[in-house]
Amino acid sequence: MRFGLLGEHLGYSYSPQIHRELHGEEYKCYEVAPEKIGEFLTRTDLDGMNVTIPYKQTVIPYCVSLSETARRIGAVNTLVRRPDGWHGYNTDYDGFCYMLSAAGIDPEGKKALVLGSGGASRTARTALTDLGAKEVVIISRSGRDNYDNLERHRDAGLIVNTTPVGTYPGNGERLLDLTAFPECEGVSDVVYNPSRTALLLQAEELGIRYAGGIGMLVAQARRSAELWLDRKFPDDEVQRIRRLMELSMQNIILIGMPGSGKTSIGKALQEKTGRRLIDTDKEIVRRTGRKIPDIIENDGEAAFRQLETAVIREAGKESGCIIATGGGCVTQRQNYPLLHQNGRIVWVRRALDQLPTAGRPLSRAGGMEKMYEERKELYAAFADITVSNDTTISEAADRILKCI
Repeated sequence: MRFGLLGEHLGYSYSPQIHRELHGEEYKCYEVAPEKIGEFLTRTDLDGMNVTIPYKQTVIPYCVSLSETARRIGAVNTLVRRPDGWHGYNTDYDGFCYMLSAAGIDPEGKKALVLGSGGASRTARTALTDLGAKEVVIISRSGRDNYDNLERHRDAGLIVNTTPVGTYPGNGERLLDLTAFPECEGVSDVVYNPSRTALLLQAEELGIRYAGGIGMLVAQARRSAELWLDRKFPDDEVQRIRRLMELSMQNIILIGMPGSGKTSIGKALQEKTGRRLIDTDKEIVRRTGRKIPDIIENDGEAAFRQLETAVIREAGKESGCIIATGGGCVTQRQNYPLLHQNGRIVWVRRALDQLPTAGRPLSRAGGMEKMYEERKELYAAFADITVSNDTTISEAADRILKCI
């Protein structure tokens, strides 16, 4: 059987990988110009299609029937071919409901703010209403409820972002400040790259339940496959593929004392996984044409830290990479969200008497013991995983992969 994704400008899509894991049938991406849509949909060699922007409404006239959910939302993202033609469904609805449920977010009885007024907004509004939300308010830039009068909605218990704000490469952007909503108990974002948008990072910091878009992406794909293949896929399978996607998309980030082996372990991980390695110290040298000891001794540590944060800001936006950081990156609190937004952070530990100091002016100046005492709590606060580099580089790399 043959399936695919229909869109105008698809770029890179995770859908083929998700469907390969789900069912193994052929699944390809089809970029089609608007004037060719009618001709494309006359093809009889495709058994089912996912539909993305800008064609979720365009395909409706070509459907023999619409599911109740697709009709209510006014958008189709899944086409199923039957003997009499295409039948339209909206499985984004199923993905959205799964995303909330998997994160333990319950809309029932809550006032919900939905940021954005496009197709994803209509899906969210319909699902939230069905899930028992007390009130659903659409926030748009120019509507009656907008970003200039959010104080009217301080009682919101749930906030959902359906806009592309915060998605790669616009990492770090968000539409509102969650501290303005003291009753908020849940935040979700349909964006899945990065895995934690600025909105979700703030929710995490405030201790609010949150959900990112990768769960929605996998769950809607599951429902599409069920419609195409007339078979069920359990929630365990969705969870497995979601974890697999998260791991493949997220960076592996190495932190630790100078000389703890981060660069060497990064190279070993690169060989074992095929991921791209970004060494932030080497990137600083490449950008400035100067050695790091020269920058620190002549411009001062503060100037070096500014350069380091600029490099980390760009590296942290990437997906599926290995990032080896400088030993002092944890001294700058702003580096944490830049690294954490799309990565698992690994603290590489090594005995102090094995740490070299040659060519490391900060290590020589402060003394290793003093530096470690100042930084150990910072390393612990940044880290998701702690791994010892006390045998071989290859074994340390294997320990990291096992943990992840």
